[in-house]
Amino acid sequence: MDENNGSFTKKGKLKSNFYEKELLQLQEELVKLQYWVKEKGLRVVIVFEGRDAAGKGGVIKRIIERTNPRIVRVVALGIPSDRERTQWYFQRWVAHLPAAGEIVLFDRSWYTRAVTEKVMGFCTDTEYQEFMRSCPQFERMLVRSGIVLLKYWFSVSMEEQERRFQQRATDPRRRWKLSPIDISLRDRWEDYSRAKDHMFDYTDIKQAPWYVVNSDDKKKARLNCIRHILSQVPYENVLPEPMTLPERQIDHNYIRPPMDEQTFVPDHYLFD
Repeated sequence: MDENNGSFTKKGKLKSNFYEKELLQLQEELVKLQYWVKEKGLRVVIVFEGRDAAGKGGVIKRIIERTNPRIVRVVALGIPSDRERTQWYFQRWVAHLPAAGEIVLFDRSWYTRAVTEKVMGFCTDTEYQEFMRSCPQFERMLVRSGIVLLKYWFSVSMEEQERRFQQRATDPRRRWKLSPIDISLRDRWEDYSRAKDHMFDYTDIKQAPWYVVNSDDKKKARLNCIRHILSQVPYENVLPEPMTLPERQIDHNYIRPPMDEQTFVPDHYLFD
């Protein structure tokens, strides 16, 4: 992309009109991809990981904005129940793996154990070591079964994460995104980095490599990640042809009940 083509601001940020145009084009390609996945019966798993406020949710939101939720669905599991804690660790996620013709986006995944649980002390050292041994084998099994597995790590700097945290803390519309665990991990940056590095050492495997997304610039991160997803799942354009709708059939014998017999939502936006 040429910096002299008018796509960037003087500060090196993507201009909003260029970003929106690119995003719309990529979203159209995502629709083509979903049709291809459905037609060919593919099973696609995309894992989104990274520090809090790294931008995972933003790219997921743009991916599902114009796709069919019956084909492209998001899995964002909460804290495991007492029963789930006694299960095989990967069991919770296996239940959400795609069937033929589906794409599943994991907003955080089994990798919670490798980073957050490790840093916060939510798992034992034995559980952690077992995960590191088992995870590569688990993922190789998924790939051998025919699942397309993509793993993205969103990398954000300490300064940018802090800016986003401060924004969340003061904005009532975003405050729900800031959890007590987020605040605790804020003071454990180096521990988190060590855990992430160790995780990569074990799980950046040939069959399912990690792809790192530089996410200090949210707009660039979204476009780059979506473009990369499209490049990793070969597809063809099997969009249905434009339709010509038949003339609408109207039953002139139907009589609508009186309007005053129905309860309407108040209209607060009246035009004078």
